[in-house]
Amino acid sequence: MPEHGGAGFNILCVGQAGRLGYETVVLAASLRASDPGFAGRLIVLEPQPGGRWPGDPRLPAPVRALLERFGADLVPFEARHFGADYPYGNKIEALLAAPEGEPFLFLDSDTLVTGALSALPFDFARPSASMRREGTWPVIELYGPGYAATWKSLYDRFGLDFASSLDLTKPDEYWERYLYFNAGWFFGPCPRAFGTRFLDHALSIRDDPPKELVCQPLDPWLDQVALPLVIHSLGGGRPGPELAGLDGAATCHYRTFPLLYARESDRAVAVLEEVTAPNPVKKVLKDHEPLKRIVYQHRGAEIRALFDRDNLPRREQVIRNTIKRAGLWMR
Repeated sequence: MPEHGGAGFNILCVGQAGRLGYETVVLAASLRASDPGFAGRLIVLEPQPGGRWPGDPRLPAPVRALLERFGADLVPFEARHFGADYPYGNKIEALLAAPEGEPFLFLDSDTLVTGALSALPFDFARPSASMRREGTWPVIELYGPGYAATWKSLYDRFGLDFASSLDLTKPDEYWERYLYFNAGWFFGPCPRAFGTRFLDHALSIRDDPPKELVCQPLDPWLDQVALPLVIHSLGGGRPGPELAGLDGAATCHYRTFPLLYARESDRAVAVLEEVTAPNPVKKVLKDHEPLKRIVYQHRGAEIRALFDRDNLPRREQVIRNTIKRAGLWMR
C-alpha cells in the first residue's frame, strides 16, 4: 500500500552560501505556510569546507538562523567528487549524509511548496522522479547512435533490463519512449542506499562512458542521465497520476524567480509573495539581488505582463530570451 505523509518521510534539500541559501529559505517558509500538517523533518544538507568547494560554502549566519526558525535541521556533508566542478553533483553526495533507512523526498532548492505534500500517497518502495522535463539528452548526431542505442549502452553497463524501462505508447527513437526525468524532485525508501548507487553510476558514466556516449555532453546532464538508471535499478519508474500534485498543486520547481513570474500559476506567485513578506524574512532575503528586484521592487509584475500563461512558448529558451530582452533576467 502507498505510504502517506505525516511523519512517514523527510524532505531533503541542499543549502549553501549564495543563491541556494536564499532559495532554501523560500522553500522552508513555503513548506510551513502551505503544509502546516507536515510532521516529518525538513533536512537542509550543507557542504562543508575542505571538500571540492573552494573557500567556505556553508550558509551565512542570518540564513542559517531563518532556516532554524522554520524548523529545518542542518546536516553537514563533504563534497568529495563534484563540488564547484559540477554543482549538480551536490544532490548526489548530500544523500549520503541523510538519515539511513528513512523514506525521503528530495527537492531542489529552487522549489516552492504550494500545497499539502503530506497528503500525497507516496509509495516509497517504488522510487520515482519529476517528469517536468524536455528532451535535452541525449543529443542525437547525424551519423551517431540513436536514442535506443545510447540508452541501452547504459542499461547494459549496469546490468539492467532496458526493455522494461520503455514507454511503448511512444514511437521508437522518440525521446519520451526512454526513461528520463528532471532531477528537481525524486524520492525513495533510503537516501543512503539511493545516494550510494547514484554516486556509483554517475562516476562510472563520467569517468568511463560507454563508446556510444563519446560525443555526448555530460555537463550539466550527468545527474539526469544517471537518475533513471538508479530509479529503474531500485524497482521504480515513472510517477503515476496520484502524484500529479508534484509539479502541480503541491510543488512548483520554478528554476529562477523571473521564470516563476513568467510561467507559473497565480497560486505560486501568491505563495512566494506571502512567505517573503514578513519583516524578519525580508531583512535577510533582500540581500539577494534577484529577490530584491523581482519580488520586493515588484519587477516580477512586469515580467508576468509579458506572457500569456495560457499560450506560453513551448521552449523555455524562448521565455528566457524574452525576459532578457526586457532587461529583467536575473539569477
